[in-house]
Amino acid sequence: MKPIANHDLPPATDAVDAILEQWQQQRPQLDTRLMGLIGRLKRSAALLQQQLDRVFNEFDLSAWEFDVLVTLRRSGAPYSLAPTQLFSTLMVTSGTMTHRMNQLEKRALIERQANPEDARSKLVALSASGLQLIDQALEAHVANQRRILAGLDDEAVERLDHSLRQLLALLEPGQ
Repeated sequence: MKPIANHDLPPATDAVDAILEQWQQQRPQLDTRLMGLIGRLKRSAALLQQQLDRVFNEFDLSAWEFDVLVTLRRSGAPYSLAPTQLFSTLMVTSGTMTHRMNQLEKRALIERQANPEDARSKLVALSASGLQLIDQALEAHVANQRRILAGLDDEAVERLDHSLRQLLALLEPGQ
C-alpha cells in the first residue's frame, strides 16, 4: 500500500453527511454519530460489492458463484466438500445450496462425486474447468481488492481491519 497523498483524501463530505444534516435540521437533539457510522458501512458495502462484481462479471461469474467456487478451492485438493459443509460455510439454506449446485453443475464448473466416507451422500468438487476458472478469477479478485484499497496506507488498512474485526465479534452469533 502507498501512503495517502493529499489529493487522494476522500472529500470532506459524503452522501451520509447530507442525510445527517437533514436529521440535524429535523431532530437536532438526536445523536446521529452512530447512524453516520452504520450508514457509511452500509454504503461502503454496497459500493464495494459493485466494484467486486465488475471483476466477477469479467469471468462470467456472479458473486455467489465466485463464493462457492472459491470455497471449494480453498478447501485444498481434491477441492471437494460435503454440501452441508458448503451451505454452513456460505451461510445459506440447504435449498438455496441445492439450486446453486444445480446451476454450477450445468455450467460444468463443479461435479458431484461419491463420498468415500458415506455411500449415502455425494461430495461437491471443482471440475477441471472450474478449478482453472476460479484460479484466474481469484488472481483478478486479489488485484481488484488491492486497487480498491490503494488509497489507504498500511497503517490505515490495519486500523480498519482491527475495528471491523471488533465489530464482527459483537455481531456474529456465538463469538
